[in-house]
Amino acid sequence: MSAVFQNAFYIGNNFNTILYGVELVVYYLTIEAVLQRSRRLSSPVPRSDKIMVAFSTALLLLNTVFVATEAVFGEEMWVVNADYPGGPEAYLGDFASVWYQTFGTAASIVLNLLSDALLIYRCYIIWADVRVILFPFVLYLGTFSLGIAQLVASGLPHSDYFAGFAQKLGIAYTSCIISLEIIVSALIGVRIVRAARLYRAQSQRDGEHGSEKEDGTGEDVARAFIGPAALFVESALACTLLGIVYLATFARNSDLSIFFLSIYVMTTCLAPQMIILRIVRRRAWTRETTETIMMSTTMDDPERPTFMSTSMTHAASGVAAGPAVQKEAEAGFSLTV
Repeated sequence: MSAVFQNAFYIGNNFNTILYGVELVVYYLTIEAVLQRSRRLSSPVPRSDKIMVAFSTALLLLNTVFVATEAVFGEEMWVVNADYPGGPEAYLGDFASVWYQTFGTAASIVLNLLSDALLIYRCYIIWADVRVILFPFVLYLGTFSLGIAQLVASGLPHSDYFAGFAQKLGIAYTSCIISLEIIVSALIGVRIVRAARLYRAQSQRDGEHGSEKEDGTGEDVARAFIGPAALFVESALACTLLGIVYLATFARNSDLSIFFLSIYVMTTCLAPQMIILRIVRRRAWTRETTETIMMSTTMDDPERPTFMSTSMTHAASGVAAGPAVQKEAEAGFSLTV
């Protein structure tokens, strides 16, 4: 273990704590959004929101395990056992597979699998076509199997996640899961970019027919569903890009890989947390969003409906709606729709 590896591990642990604070804020905003909506509508929390809160809580707990175990191992290696025979390098070789490190690795793998499961589900919602996710789902099953194998290999006595057979399995597992994320992120991104182009073309036609809205509501809704923020969050772009960087350093056996591993694992929690926040705030895509966008932007009639339906406009802008519209918007964000 070189000095570069130790520095990368130390800096990675510091970044873990920073990003963990960000995740706590996003989690708080999620809970706040759910409770505020329930109070505003004077109704119980919908089942879909309860599921999202439970999922978000599971992500946060798994990430907490990862952050805590990494911090404890660093303390044991550099502080508690600073005079260990052979130094930190010998301590890492002897205790890399200690039980709590294996526990942290298991938490990060489960976190990754949950994050990708949500990403595949969101891809299905945005495309509204199960055929689109058939290959990603098969790849996901392969990733699950490799993740279990990699966990067992790295948990054996005197094994090391960054060396030997465990590293080879780790490269296979990481390659599989990053490939999955690239494919699904690309599918989501392509869909949103296409919707944005269709919307711009529709806006141009509306301008020619003199039917543009003066209050800018359509533009606000468009930004909520097909703007740069929607593209970045819905596709979990940050997680995918950092995963590619981590895979490149890990496959080359770079001492910097431990740093990028820390950042990548943190984004596998933060990225889905951001998606869930959009869902509970009613700014995420639904199957109704997909149908409305693709149908309304391909009609030739100048009197065709606007880019978003009334319920979606209210949901995105936060304007109070009547009971019928509220029920329609609520149904639109159900997990069963």
